[in-house]
Amino acid sequence: MIPVEAERPRALLAGASRRWVRLLPWAVAFVLCVALLPTTIVVLTADYGLNGALASALAVAQAAPLLLAVVRPLQAWYVVFAADVAGALALLTVDFQERLLWPFPPMEIVGYVGLCLALGLRERRRTLLLVWLATAGANVGLGFVAPHGTGAKDLLLTILGGVALLLGGALRERYEVQRRLAEQETISEAERGRRTLLEERARIARELHDVVAHHMSVITVQADTAEYRLAALPPDVREEFTSIAATARESLGEMRRLLGVLRNEEAHGELAPQPGLAQIGQLVEATARTGGPVDFTPCDAEVPEAVGLSAYRIVQEALANVVRHAPGAATHVSLSVSRPADGQGGEQPADDRGGEQLAAGRGGERLTVLVVNDPPPEPPAGPLEVGGTGHGLVGMRERVRLVGGTLDVGPLPDGGFRVAAQLPLTEEETT
Repeated sequence: MIPVEAERPRALLAGASRRWVRLLPWAVAFVLCVALLPTTIVVLTADYGLNGALASALAVAQAAPLLLAVVRPLQAWYVVFAADVAGALALLTVDFQERLLWPFPPMEIVGYVGLCLALGLRERRRTLLLVWLATAGANVGLGFVAPHGTGAKDLLLTILGGVALLLGGALRERYEVQRRLAEQETISEAERGRRTLLEERARIARELHDVVAHHMSVITVQADTAEYRLAALPPDVREEFTSIAATARESLGEMRRLLGVLRNEEAHGELAPQPGLAQIGQLVEATARTGGPVDFTPCDAEVPEAVGLSAYRIVQEALANVVRHAPGAATHVSLSVSRPADGQGGEQPADDRGGEQLAAGRGGERLTVLVVNDPPPEPPAGPLEVGGTGHGLVGMRERVRLVGGTLDVGPLPDGGFRVAAQLPLTEEETT
């Protein structure tokens, strides 16, 4: 069995986004260590009268682990706590003035409070409680051997250490809550995007049901009436037409069952005939009455129903976005069919705003749908419409992908917006 290498401990605040925050624990630990090390030696020797060698050893044991506390605060606490207790016992061997703090001098309290803050930022509640109980127990136990009696000031380490542990723990838990909320928001956003995509695909499938069902119904009627319309059909041909009609009816039944699965309680008005190129003019007029001026260039070409439906929905969503995000802006809507020239590619329809040409695919005709809006007269104070007809660019991309076309959307240099889609009109273009 291959041993698993232990995970390297991370420094305090290592996950912060700003560099100065990540370096802050190291800076504080370094300043405390540099300041407390000589101060402890001087105070223990000059004020308390402790031996210089012993004072130096205690100072190193009490201050140096503060650097370790940035990465391993609990291990640093073991060393500092033992050194502080040992220092209190060592002070019992010398005669010092009653005004001086005991069992823990001021510089030890400062270092210990900083260590407790580091513990609070790293350890769990149970560990913090045990640390505080050990601190309080040592503080109270040493009080029984106090050389000058006990007082409230002797419990200063227990009180300040508890406050530091509580503050550090609160900051750590707050950070954990914020981190989990951020992770949950990321997951929720991904789920919303996936749900939006699935809902739009189901909506497109429900709309295409009417288109496909119409063609299947025509096939059924033609197959059923073939023996009456065509004289002297051979028996085997008559049986073939009967089989075709039966298969078409069975397919229609399967489609209806599939549509029942795709429908939901919130879907309304889906039994109406699906719109196409002929209805885009009405859509433009309705938008012009409620939004801003709309310039429309229609197209009278015969296109497949699925292409016409996709074009209508793309224009509908694009105009809805204009109303929501650029109210009052002048909008240009144009439909055109690009035809191949000498088999080398289609005619290149140009954007009437900037002259940019849209690439038309080779080998077949394509319907070009172009919606371009100018910048709004005034920045919108807020969205004028809460819900849209679909799901914005997600729905546009799905409808274009459905028929094997291309979509080009994006802002314009002058502040407007452009939606350009090319939808193949021949089966070869969609494969």
